[in-house]
Amino acid sequence: MTVSGLDAHISVARDDGFSLEIDLHIEPGTTVALLGPNGAGKSTTVDVLSGALSLDAGRIALGEHVLDDPATDTFVPPEHRHIGIVFQDYLLFDHLDVQANVAFGPQSQGVSAEAAGSTAQSYLDLLGIGDLAGRRPPSLSGGQAQRVALARAMASNPQLLLLDEPLAALDIETRTQLRRGLQQHLDRYEGPRLLITHDPTDAFLLADRIYILEAGSVTQTGTSDEIRRQPATRYAAALAGLNLFSGVNDDGVVVLDNFDFTFASADTKTTGPVLLTIRPNAIALHGTEPHGSPRNSWRTTVATLEPLGDITRVVLDLPIPLSVDITPGAVAAMELRPGTELWASVKATELHLNSATEDPVS
Repeated sequence: MTVSGLDAHISVARDDGFSLEIDLHIEPGTTVALLGPNGAGKSTTVDVLSGALSLDAGRIALGEHVLDDPATDTFVPPEHRHIGIVFQDYLLFDHLDVQANVAFGPQSQGVSAEAAGSTAQSYLDLLGIGDLAGRRPPSLSGGQAQRVALARAMASNPQLLLLDEPLAALDIETRTQLRRGLQQHLDRYEGPRLLITHDPTDAFLLADRIYILEAGSVTQTGTSDEIRRQPATRYAAALAGLNLFSGVNDDGVVVLDNFDFTFASADTKTTGPVLLTIRPNAIALHGTEPHGSPRNSWRTTVATLEPLGDITRVVLDLPIPLSVDITPGAVAAMELRPGTELWASVKATELHLNSATEDPVS
């Protein structure tokens, strides 16, 4: 099977008033993540690419093979698209055992039953579920069923690998193990790969390039490092674990747009409208007013606490909402809880400014 890239211009207007307008380009051997919150249009994108929903306008092609083009009245049905898909709801065959489910794709392409079974077993072993080969889907846990669905998509040798939230049903430990196995497969798979996810960890670790989808439109594209360094929207900043604000910088004084607050910055060269980012671990919390090197300190209140393993994310209330990452030990030592009054500080050198010609947070 010839390896080709994906070129898709997707324009769809649903009956409920939602519109999706995006362009996707994925080179062979490249993993792209479509990352966005619920309701952004990720599932609609899956439906269009898989053939469950036709375009209103635009064009979808794998190399020279056109899958959907309303202008030429071209529409290839799902069963002829050669796309390996892992759906959120698995769609396994309950009457077949696990190995037969995974072998179904190769067999439907003319591979002998023996060879298809061998291929199926190799992918089951890769994903750590080789011992489930003789089980039926109704006896599987959600995580096990998801891994079987992933193995089935891999085994069909697709022209496009489409992964719709492939790790969403798994617990944290299993997700980490499966992510490693998935990465091993993606490194070997020569075709284009599209990962649909709401989890930034999956996107940042698995994808070569990320498309951020918000309200039916792509708001930013880039590598994980590019998005971390220069998030274009507040949603992107939150995904990257950054605090993002828009404002105006004048000789190192940053006046925020949406809050009655001013920061002192070490950056005196980036003038005019700016995007200001602050890493959560760059902000210090104090029980009393701090003195010394920080040029920015203010009194605030704890809004929420979110345990995240070896760190706890503390969300601060007014005058400026900020996420701060500290250790659970520090939380205990300061006896932090929602409503606790404290001081926050950040050094001027920890404020990172990028020029902005418009407010991307709206």
